[in-house]
Amino acid sequence: MTARVAAIAAARRVTAYLRTETGTDPATGKPTLRWWFDQAALDAETATDGWYALLTNLPATVAAAEILRRYKGQEVVERRYSTIKGPLAVAPMFLKNNRRIAALITVICLALLIFCLIERQLRLAIAPQTTLDGLYVGRPAKPTGRLVFEALARLRLIPGPPHIAPDAY
Repeated sequence: MTARVAAIAAARRVTAYLRTETGTDPATGKPTLRWWFDQAALDAETATDGWYALLTNLPATVAAAEILRRYKGQEVVERRYSTIKGPLAVAPMFLKNNRRIAALITVICLALLIFCLIERQLRLAIAPQTTLDGLYVGRPAKPTGRLVFEALARLRLIPGPPHIAPDAY
C-alpha cells in the first residue's frame, strides 16, 4: 500500500506535501491509511508564490531590479519581429546575391525604425496619458504603430483645384 500511495502522490505531484501513515487495525486486521497535507510545507511554498529565477550572464554588480526590467523588456523585441512579419508585409523573396539581401534587410530595418519612431512620438505627444481615443474600436487604446497606421489608412487625400495666384484676379 505504501508503494501505491507513493506512486499516486508522484503522479499528482504532491509528494513534497502529502504525509501518510500505514498500519493494520488491531481489531479487524485490515490495513489502514491515514493521510494529511503538511501545512508547514504548504506555507513555505505559498511564501514563494510569484517568485521565479532568472539566469543571466550580466555581472553580479547589476541590480536584481535591472535584470527583471531587462527581462520584461524582451517582449518589445518580440513584438517588433511580429511587426516585420505583419504590418510591414515582408513576403518571401528570392534574391540572387548578397548585396541585394543586405539592401532588402536595410530597407526593412529602416521601415521598422520609422514604424517605431511614429509610435514613440505619438506616445510622447499624449504624455502623461497612456491611451488615446479613436485608435481601437469603441474604446481608448495604448497607441501602437499598427493602430496608428490602421487609423491613418481610413484617411483619404482629395486634391483640390490648382492654386491660383492672388494677382491673377
